[in-house]
Amino acid sequence: MDSATARREPSPHWRATTSRLLLSYGVFFVIWGTLLLGSIYWETTRYLAEHTDRDLTHQIDHLRHVDRAHLAAMLDDYIALEDTSYNAWGLFDAQGRWINGDIVRLPPALKIGGGPIRIEARDIIRQQALPNIGQLHLIAAHLDDGNVLALAHTTGVTAHVGSIIKHALWWGLSFTLVPGLIGGLILNIGPRRRIRQIKLATQAIMHGDLRKRLPVSKRDDEVDRLAAIVNDMLAQIERLMGEVKGVCDNIAHDLRTPLTRLRSQLYRVQQQLGEDDPHQALVERCVADIDEVLGRFRALLRISELEDRHRREGFVAVDLGQTLQHVHELYAPLAEDRQQLLELRTEPGLIVQADPDLLFEAIGNLVANAIKFTPDGGKVTMSATRLAPERARIEVADSGPGIPVEERHAIWQRFYRGEGSRETTGHGLGLSIVAAIAKLHDFELSIDGGEDGTRIGMACAVSPLP
Repeated sequence: MDSATARREPSPHWRATTSRLLLSYGVFFVIWGTLLLGSIYWETTRYLAEHTDRDLTHQIDHLRHVDRAHLAAMLDDYIALEDTSYNAWGLFDAQGRWINGDIVRLPPALKIGGGPIRIEARDIIRQQALPNIGQLHLIAAHLDDGNVLALAHTTGVTAHVGSIIKHALWWGLSFTLVPGLIGGLILNIGPRRRIRQIKLATQAIMHGDLRKRLPVSKRDDEVDRLAAIVNDMLAQIERLMGEVKGVCDNIAHDLRTPLTRLRSQLYRVQQQLGEDDPHQALVERCVADIDEVLGRFRALLRISELEDRHRREGFVAVDLGQTLQHVHELYAPLAEDRQQLLELRTEPGLIVQADPDLLFEAIGNLVANAIKFTPDGGKVTMSATRLAPERARIEVADSGPGIPVEERHAIWQRFYRGEGSRETTGHGLGLSIVAAIAKLHDFELSIDGGEDGTRIGMACAVSPLP
């Protein structure tokens, strides 16, 4: 996964169910609050607009019949008495030419003697008196002398009410969403802690410790009920696995004794037969077959023994370089017999917590397997390198035919033998033992390579650099 994809992924806080519920509630509240306050705003502005239009109609009906000598004074009062809004007036002759007032033109959409209209202030007010407002309610009517009187009233009250409603919406959202988000983060702390505990328990179960159980609190909530169900399932799985394992172990134990006796009897018969006896070869093949069966039983019991996690209690500090050196000394003569080069590459100071005997056995099995499948004159390389301050990799590489990609996962299974290993000796349990040892030590196995060979590695934790 690249960094861009990682950045797009939501944080664990927002993947939590509580956060999603709070987010859904917040979105619902925003939509509902917006609709509610929007309807209030629409009803309020409609009422104020109708009220303004009624006032303008009443005012112009009154002023149109006022004596011309008193009209100017009453219009000045109309302007001066309004201290919260803007009023304007204009006087025009019968042909619509301006005579006096701040309103200097009559828009074509205005019907003389009709109802009020809304218009932009800049379209009718002279520039010297243009206020910092947007729209005006405008009405006009004929006077008794034939002139035209126009009155305008600002929509500022409506805008102010709208501003109050908008502020109420923002404050309401702030006082609801912000505490909700903070509360969601606080509420997520407990569930996330429980999820971490469950994750740790499941990791131990995934590594083979079927005795581990998921933590259950006293709250008996949904998570506890789910954990209880999983624990019951784990108990049944542990019981069934124990029964199957016990049956396999008992079969291996019970059959090993009579097979050992049978081999001893065949061996005595073989000793009594002469070298020229025609039954000598038959008895020898029977002894070899019994030895192969006994070897499989020993390997099965060995794997069963390695799956016991109690062996971790005996882990000690082991130097990977020294362990690989001992394996190299043991298998170097075998490689020389096949004219193979067994190369060793290690770094100093690679210390792991492990069972030294089991670690030696795992690396030895990998080296023996590599030598077996590498042609005469080939090369096998053992290496231990530091990948990070607290991480290292043990690797065994060979120049053999390689392992097909589709078989790489199956080679760790018991008794599995690939198409390329049908003609070689063995019972298909060596790599299963390696897998069991790696699992016991929490090592990460990996296989790569191609037609030019195979590289099998084990990644492990090591002591950090000083």
